[in-house]
Amino acid sequence: MPPEINSGDTAWVLAASALVLFMTPGLAFFYAGFVRSKNVLGTVMQSFIVMGLVGVLWVVVGYSLAFGPDQGGLIGDLSWFGLKDVGPEPSTVYAVTIPHEAFMIFQCMFAIITPALITGAFAERAKFSTFLIFMAAWSLLVYAPVAHWVFSAEGWLSAFDAFPAEAGKAASGSGINALDFAGGTAIHVNAGAAALAAAIFYGKRKGYGTEPMEPHNVPFIVLGAGILWFGWFGFNAGSAGAANGVAANAFVVTNTAAAAAALSWMFASWALTGKGSVIGAAAGAVAGLVAITPASGFVQPMEAIAIGGVAGTLCYLAVRLRAKIGLDDSLDVVGVHGVGGLWGGIATGLFATAAIGGIDGVVEGEPGQMVDQLVAIGVVALYSFVVTGVILKVLDLTIGIRLTDEDEELGMDVTQHGERGYVFDEPVGVPIYTAPSAPAPMPRTEPAGGAS
Repeated sequence: MPPEINSGDTAWVLAASALVLFMTPGLAFFYAGFVRSKNVLGTVMQSFIVMGLVGVLWVVVGYSLAFGPDQGGLIGDLSWFGLKDVGPEPSTVYAVTIPHEAFMIFQCMFAIITPALITGAFAERAKFSTFLIFMAAWSLLVYAPVAHWVFSAEGWLSAFDAFPAEAGKAASGSGINALDFAGGTAIHVNAGAAALAAAIFYGKRKGYGTEPMEPHNVPFIVLGAGILWFGWFGFNAGSAGAANGVAANAFVVTNTAAAAAALSWMFASWALTGKGSVIGAAAGAVAGLVAITPASGFVQPMEAIAIGGVAGTLCYLAVRLRAKIGLDDSLDVVGVHGVGGLWGGIATGLFATAAIGGIDGVVEGEPGQMVDQLVAIGVVALYSFVVTGVILKVLDLTIGIRLTDEDEELGMDVTQHGERGYVFDEPVGVPIYTAPSAPAPMPRTEPAGGAS
């Protein structure tokens, strides 16, 4: 018999859902600041329209595939197609104290932001019509199965019977009980591997390496990072599924890791370049948020400092390496989300403690947990990379995935959307104001008709 609905838990999960949704517009600002001004609208649109596209797909079929009745630990069936039997009562599958619809909509926000993360890898060169098809296909063929493996009660990689707050329970009996509290593997490693495939299949931007491609709006980058930091509290603390101590701990370690990573990236770049980079501090905070995500329900604040501190430096070095090898991952999705998610999954296996999440890691005397972590990371990364590559190759052979050279030169804003992000001159057909040649007469100060 399902538990009764708890109003406090429900209120928190709904609020957390809104926070996670807000992360996607934050991501839009973060990414848009990095591109050239001729592509700012196109970049914003890629994140924004995913909210519409995946928001519909998730309700129709995505949720049923990801969380519906299990088919061999690999995928859900279509029993919940169109949210059939998903209503205001608690789920009979997930032992949570919130309405099934609340659980569904919280997971919907994860399904939205994950494909949006990938867009940074092919920024400034994707054909919008093909982009929509790619996002839909990726959501159903990559994200939904991976979410089932990691987050579903019966997924073959999952360590949980229900929400991550139910830590310590064996799930499917597969022998792989990987810890991923809020999506380090299912979201960030998944998106990072897909981004690597996308950067390879899209190819380099026209002029990459020979023309300046400096970020056009650094305040956008910082604003976006700030919104992401704010929304990430819903991302991680909301994954407790309840207003409880696990949520409180996740909130604290999320902030702590982000702070440590912002500092470590800034100081690492300062040491190598002689300047304390604003962009580096913002990117570092995001790297710390990525790394703490899988661990946020299992580690304590001091471990969060270590996780964030390593993440900031490690992701900074990964970004420098990417630049040296010439991979045009435009906005460093691989370096931040892929590498950050990889480190976060490993760190979870290292520092997890039963005092917080019910399961111990290597430091607490359970070395076998690291094997589970590495298996999950490897499987998800390989599956995501291969299937993403197949999707893109099919699309490229049929309808083409990137802009023509001429359209890329003009920019996505005009060629794909018929609009400009910034208008610095007067539109055609609107008269331009010209000052009069002689001063206008001063207004009268005496009463009408004057003095007699």
